[in-house]
Amino acid sequence: MGYVLAMNTRASERRSPRPPVAAAITGRAAEMQKLAHALASADAEFVAIYGRRRVGKTFLVREFFGEAICFELTGMHGVSLMDQLENFAAALGQAKGLSERLRPPGSWREAFAQLERHMDALPPAAAGSKHVVFLDELPWLDTRRSKFCPALEHFWNTWASRRKDVLMVVCGSAASWMVQQVVEAKGGLHNRITRRIRLLPFTLGETAAFLKSRRVDLTPYQVIELYMAVGGVPHYLKMAEPGLSAFQIIDQVCFSPQGELRGEFDRLYASLFDSAEEHLAIVRALAGKREGLTRNELLAAASLPSGGSATLRLDELAESGFVHLAIPFGRKAKDGLYRLADEFSLFHCTWIAPLGRRSPGRDHWMTQRQSPKWRAWSGCAFEGMCLKHAQQLKAALGISGVQTTEAPWRHRPAKGETGAQIDLLIDRADETINLCEMKFSEGAFTIDKRYAEELRQKRDTFRQVTGTRKNLFIAMVTTYGVVDNAYAKELVASSVLADALLKE
Repeated sequence: MGYVLAMNTRASERRSPRPPVAAAITGRAAEMQKLAHALASADAEFVAIYGRRRVGKTFLVREFFGEAICFELTGMHGVSLMDQLENFAAALGQAKGLSERLRPPGSWREAFAQLERHMDALPPAAAGSKHVVFLDELPWLDTRRSKFCPALEHFWNTWASRRKDVLMVVCGSAASWMVQQVVEAKGGLHNRITRRIRLLPFTLGETAAFLKSRRVDLTPYQVIELYMAVGGVPHYLKMAEPGLSAFQIIDQVCFSPQGELRGEFDRLYASLFDSAEEHLAIVRALAGKREGLTRNELLAAASLPSGGSATLRLDELAESGFVHLAIPFGRKAKDGLYRLADEFSLFHCTWIAPLGRRSPGRDHWMTQRQSPKWRAWSGCAFEGMCLKHAQQLKAALGISGVQTTEAPWRHRPAKGETGAQIDLLIDRADETINLCEMKFSEGAFTIDKRYAEELRQKRDTFRQVTGTRKNLFIAMVTTYGVVDNAYAKELVASSVLADALLKE
């Protein structure tokens, strides 16, 4: 097939794109507001969107902007510069409406010069809109010695930034690369990003709405259990079929021989990080520590040397949303605790990885539900989920309007002392601290004599060690509430049902 060098459709004959339509998007209200402001602004806009794979970045851009996208290019993973440039030529030919392939440019400078000419030939954008250039999986375009980033910088600085009718959107799943090379770039793109969006997985409320939009009708309890297994990742949630319970969905996608998520863990990390071995060592170490680990504890558990390389790996995992660093109450940054923040990674390490290549029998997930291992996993996963929904928890406690700081707390006892750990405390500006206890159970949770003593010990140790004079209120966050017995009346100031976390 030959190459062509010119359009076969006149610019004057091409119709102006319609304004975008975002009706198909579930949730993402804050993100869409940012995109709408960029579209309607009086200046050129450069928007960077980043977040882990499968979270819906591409879907958000395509659905929101619709036909306002006049050029779209998606990077290819692990291919040569020539392959990327041929990919660019194909994308430009498609944007021009050509039936034959364009000749590939010889460099990225030449490629962006061709894009400039294509954009110059377009009719004016519709009122209140812009011509959108969408570059997806940007880190994959930046192959070794390709000089892609300098060419992108030149394109924006010398041409696009002067066009008030241009909106350039760049996306990438390698979040740390996006931050270092684009969002916080030190070179030609320094301070060029006009808006940044870190796209996170769905909240519980968005997950429930997304499932409902796909006719997957689950109770709040089952939405929570599905979330604890796969998180709020839209691509994973799309695997849920109508008419199945959460238990059946998990069994089908995670444990059946053809389950879509059986091999997802390795694919996920390999696609995000060039050498993922150290990242995986960190994730696996955290998966076995419910209470979290300090940096030194984590590096020891993962058998990694301390230094710049380890810091980079931790930063990459944190920026991608896989791990979370929290500074304990009353402590400094060096005492921060790392926790595994990705539900699916915890689920994989706990349940899928031990199976190896072996496929369990039917209803495997249902048979695990009464085991001690299931109770340990569900408790850890439920706690992690609650930590992500601190704002919903505050609303349920009736303190949305109160200034607060959320943090964990841990006391390591000296000889003869009693230790204690609190996964979430809410330090309030009204001289009050909520000590939050999260318990996942299939019925109302019962505070027995042993657990009552544990609660007293946590509360009293916290007051003694910190010396606080604030009110200390214990808040129980449970799936179905707390049994109203003498211990509950004595110790529990507030009881929050887990379905309150589904509210936005």
